[in-house]
Amino acid sequence: MLSAFTNSMKIPELRSRILYTLALLFISRVGAHIPLPGLDPKPLQDFFTAQVGSAGGALVGLYNMFTGGALVKGAVCALGIMPYISAQIIFQLMTAVVPSLSRLQQEGDVGRQKLTQYTRYATVLICVVQGALLIMALENPGRLFSGYDINVYGEIILINKGWFLATSVVFLTAGTLLLMWLGEQVTQRGIGNGVSLLITIGILADIPGAAQTLKTLILAPVGVQAISMPQLLIMILLFVVVIAGIIMITQGQRKIPVQYAKRVVGQKVYGGQSSFLPLKVNYSGVMPVIFASAILLFPQQIFSQLGAVMQWKWMQEFSQDLLRGSLVYYGGYALLILFFSYFWVSVMFKPIQIADDLKKYGGYVPGVRPGEPTAQFLDFIMTRLTLAGAIFLTLIAVMPDVLLFEFKVPPRIAYFFGGTGMLITVGVLLDTMRQLETFLLQRHYDGFLRKGRIRARSTAVASTIGEAADIKTVGILWLWLGAIFLVGIITWVIRHFVL
Repeated sequence: MLSAFTNSMKIPELRSRILYTLALLFISRVGAHIPLPGLDPKPLQDFFTAQVGSAGGALVGLYNMFTGGALVKGAVCALGIMPYISAQIIFQLMTAVVPSLSRLQQEGDVGRQKLTQYTRYATVLICVVQGALLIMALENPGRLFSGYDINVYGEIILINKGWFLATSVVFLTAGTLLLMWLGEQVTQRGIGNGVSLLITIGILADIPGAAQTLKTLILAPVGVQAISMPQLLIMILLFVVVIAGIIMITQGQRKIPVQYAKRVVGQKVYGGQSSFLPLKVNYSGVMPVIFASAILLFPQQIFSQLGAVMQWKWMQEFSQDLLRGSLVYYGGYALLILFFSYFWVSVMFKPIQIADDLKKYGGYVPGVRPGEPTAQFLDFIMTRLTLAGAIFLTLIAVMPDVLLFEFKVPPRIAYFFGGTGMLITVGVLLDTMRQLETFLLQRHYDGFLRKGRIRARSTAVASTIGEAADIKTVGILWLWLGAIFLVGIITWVIRHFVL
């Protein structure tokens, strides 16, 4: 692993892409620590600390995880990158329904640029709406965070609420648009998918806090609930098993064999080769979990508010059953994940189009007739794979809640044992590693060509000098990275043990 990273630093283009990506990710983390003018983040942080282990704390922790800690800090990037992702999902689904958008998608780069422009406009609209709702909720925190008492934790807004609403909506929208621009720049000039990396870095930013919480539990005094050494070993083993399972199901695919018929064009023979059609087990990715989590929040809020207004006790009790930790919640959660898994596959996976393309290029599945029978065969296979993927997504999504409510594991630790955050993190890291591997393979392929018999002497000398310069540059780069890491460690020690 270290040798592969060192080799990636020797490639000038890849090195510049990695450093560019790290620089932009650093800027995004700075935006998650700048509070909104006129807001006091301390009451939110005190409430988050006090609600550890409860349903309210779990809800706040879920929001805080997706924003990279910016929500609890009241930062200008408190909305995170989620409005942009929501706009992308909306237009991706609309292209399968609206014919005009579908035609734009098929027009090449010009059509895709037009769709990207529409997505940005929709992002601004979503930011304005979500930002206004968030600010109004912070003015009355009990609506957003159940259990928040102003008399206990204090006021969050310190200035005129009307002026704060007008200015903060602008700041929150600007923060999301900045993250959107950073994500697009990382995708174009960096390494990996920029938007996904922003979410992943926000999730991984809580690792030091989780490690500190785990250390506190391990070194807790006698008489205080702590984690024993056997329990710690079981948690580590479970963590490894969960990551291995996510990797297995993310990379898992069913290979459908495809045979291409021979075609004679002039004096050349084309085709006659065997290939395969990969069908992913988890074709929908993490989208069903995100949709199911978002939809389950609305009925709980509606029934809770309506029951309080109408004085209906049964409706208030039912709203409590829709909170995390109840069987009703997990039953609805599993059904929604199953529904959205099949819904996403039905929208994105086109067996008829795949069968027509195979028939057009002379390909067929052995034992299956081309055309409609091939489409029915692919639809049958994908239906079974989607069921297995939906069951897996449900297990992974429920895993943090089991640790949180049954074994009383703190939320900051439980969220690293599955759930949406772990699915996103593993998938993004695997995709980034694949791109790094592609660059490394291209470098080795070029090196192989330079060893051929047709090679000038000056080229060999230049190659040797270039490799030596790369090695020297890598040494300087390691010194800079070590200095930055040392400054970060010193800052963390001063913050937690001196101040």
